[in-house]
Amino acid sequence: MTGHRPPAPAARTVDTIRLTRCPVPTASGLAHRLGLLDAAFASDGITVALLQDGAPELARHHLDHELPGLFREGGSIPALAARAAGAPTRLIGLTWIEERQVILVRPGSGIDSPRSLAGLRAALPVHGPDPGAGIMRAMALQGFRGALALAGLGLDAVEFREVPDARDAHPGWTVNGALPHPWTGIEALRRGEVDAVYAKGAAALAHAAETGAVIGVDLDDQDDPGSRVNNGTPRPITVHEQTLAEHPELVVRFLAETLRAADWAAHHREELLRMLRSETGGTPEAVAAAHRGDFHRRLHPDLSDDRLTLLDQQKEFLVSHSFVTTDFRLDAWVAHEPLRAAHALVAAR
Repeated sequence: MTGHRPPAPAARTVDTIRLTRCPVPTASGLAHRLGLLDAAFASDGITVALLQDGAPELARHHLDHELPGLFREGGSIPALAARAAGAPTRLIGLTWIEERQVILVRPGSGIDSPRSLAGLRAALPVHGPDPGAGIMRAMALQGFRGALALAGLGLDAVEFREVPDARDAHPGWTVNGALPHPWTGIEALRRGEVDAVYAKGAAALAHAAETGAVIGVDLDDQDDPGSRVNNGTPRPITVHEQTLAEHPELVVRFLAETLRAADWAAHHREELLRMLRSETGGTPEAVAAAHRGDFHRRLHPDLSDDRLTLLDQQKEFLVSHSFVTTDFRLDAWVAHEPLRAAHALVAAR
């Protein structure tokens, strides 16, 4: 016996890469809509497909990520939970796109500051059905945590009242599909069953306008980004680790196109808003209200220490409230090199 190692298995051929993302603003979704991803991979005969356009049985991979060739830019709750459960993923980027996180109240209630939330009845969605049980509940809890912390208060400062999970009313919903009214607490607020509701995004603002709800606390107006840490802030970009190990050049190319898409967005604010109306299903007024200021200049993915610290804050919150059952080291999940190489590739062009 010479002790020679057997040859490493050959890398698997890739003929399709799949992209999955939530129905929210994402750099990768924009790269796909602009045709940048198709153009970048066409010369190698590689097809870029949206996961939601494939066979129904593939939809679950939006949450479990157990599909080689899959890139995901979506909420941090499923991404962190999947990794904690052993999903073979690597974190290759983080985006931060403000979507207007707010605490809604009834008009004339006098609730206009974080401190005035104390003692109120706060809407808390039930865990809801699988797949994705607990996501809306975790978002609401984290939203109230951020708001109350601005006044030095904890979650025990409010009285939580459970409201339905919106997916229960939509049995045909798919795991990465949009819901017309995702925040059921807004209806509970209208009926007088609760006093305050955490919500975010264009759909929430449109629903609030329909019911007469008003913004009591606007988290997007706060200087501290820690008050807005939640499912989409920051938003992870992940890839199946087999794809990264066997075809790192494809991962670099994918990230380069997201950077190019973010560069495009920085100079095309109105066009981006039109795309977001289609992406989110929001009204023009609600989309404009959800995405204010220079949001279009902030779509670039990064892996800065500041952004990773905010993601670690999200992970610790999910672990401490049992939404994620197993803790893990964030630095062991991160792969820095692909994004560095993507920046170099874009600069070289």
